[in-house]
Amino acid sequence: MKKRVLALIMSTAMIASVLTACGGSDETTKTEDKATTTEKTENKDAASDSSSTTDVSAATGEIKVWVAENVVSLTQEKAEAFKAANPEYAGFTVTIEPVGEGDAAGNMITDVEGGADIYGFAQDQIARLVSAGALMPLSGDNATFVAEKNDAGAVGAATVGDTVYAFPITSDNGYFLYYDKSVVNDPSTLEGIVADCEAAGKGVYFEINSAWYQTAFFFGTGCELTYDTDSDGNFVGCNVSYASDAGVKALKAMINLHKSSAFNNGSNISNAANVGAIVDGTWDATAAKGIFGDNYACAKLPTFTVDGETFQMSGFGGFKLLGVKPQTDAAKLQACLALAKYLSDEEVQLARFEALGWGPSNLAAQQNEAVKSDEALSALAEQLAFTIPQGNYPGDYWTLGTSLGDSVIAGDYDNASDADLMAALESFQTSCKSYAGQ
Repeated sequence: MKKRVLALIMSTAMIASVLTACGGSDETTKTEDKATTTEKTENKDAASDSSSTTDVSAATGEIKVWVAENVVSLTQEKAEAFKAANPEYAGFTVTIEPVGEGDAAGNMITDVEGGADIYGFAQDQIARLVSAGALMPLSGDNATFVAEKNDAGAVGAATVGDTVYAFPITSDNGYFLYYDKSVVNDPSTLEGIVADCEAAGKGVYFEINSAWYQTAFFFGTGCELTYDTDSDGNFVGCNVSYASDAGVKALKAMINLHKSSAFNNGSNISNAANVGAIVDGTWDATAAKGIFGDNYACAKLPTFTVDGETFQMSGFGGFKLLGVKPQTDAAKLQACLALAKYLSDEEVQLARFEALGWGPSNLAAQQNEAVKSDEALSALAEQLAFTIPQGNYPGDYWTLGTSLGDSVIAGDYDNASDADLMAALESFQTSCKSYAGQ
């Protein structure tokens, strides 16, 4: 049943392309409720992601929008500004409700028909939402808008396969380098950072025993580790290549870092002592400024060299997206798409930055002087170009990554051969696959 709905949605997206060319919490799923909703959807003619060919001047109705509680007032204000600037949509009432990104996806999957028309969600939920038929594929001008207006990481986060399914609204969750510029002369290479900190008797902080931070090395050498889920959130496949020459190189780089006298395991600058450099996130910007003072500086993650080969550190990137639910009414769909596009464009992204410090995904907003003067956001924006959007991962994966990092810190691999490291990674990879029943 769900596959038939998804096929219907994809078919309408293809039709739309032709028309445009011419003009955090536990989630439980009620299968019976979903089946009922699916049958209702199948019995209607689905509207398509059309260009402005539908006459909406006399259209009326309610558009329900879910956003995080701290941005409800701002979103309501901007929704009214949108209607004032676009009187053809004046007949629609926009209702803003406080449903955070962590809850929106689960609520939508449980009851697509009863869910919001427009909703914010974290990028790691997009595959489940697509499978559940809760996201309208974007085509034509809307897909072009997403691709041309936003940074590459955000565009990737909004895309499944070759299809764009959402409007990005932030690029601000990930990690980068904070450093003391009186200590680190050149933050572009890990080897240079370590050497400078060793010479100054300062610490280099990196949380080696975190599966989230470890990907900076493994993804950097070209390894893959992603999971496939069904619409209920069950893990049904694991795509992993850690047990490879690239994986061995990444693990060797982690070992080399651990061996430095400057190395400290950690990612919270407030808990760091005598720090010269630390891999951390925007949430600790204020603390980093307080510790480094006039020597405060930020940069994308550095490169690292293993066996004569140099790699750019990578890692996970996090993005907030705005999705539109498929609609049966063409006029309402057009209004929803237009409003979602407006709420994700430069002006509103800058308003969120000014009010809440949210980092824009919009390229023009990223060039705003106030945004550019935010050193942490600028460094993160540069780093996100080298990351992959974080998807869904089993809880056991995070525990497994901690175990691997603890072994590195304990020195278990200090004198290991490449064959020994490969064996360790084969065991790691087998465990990763087991979490998806492979």
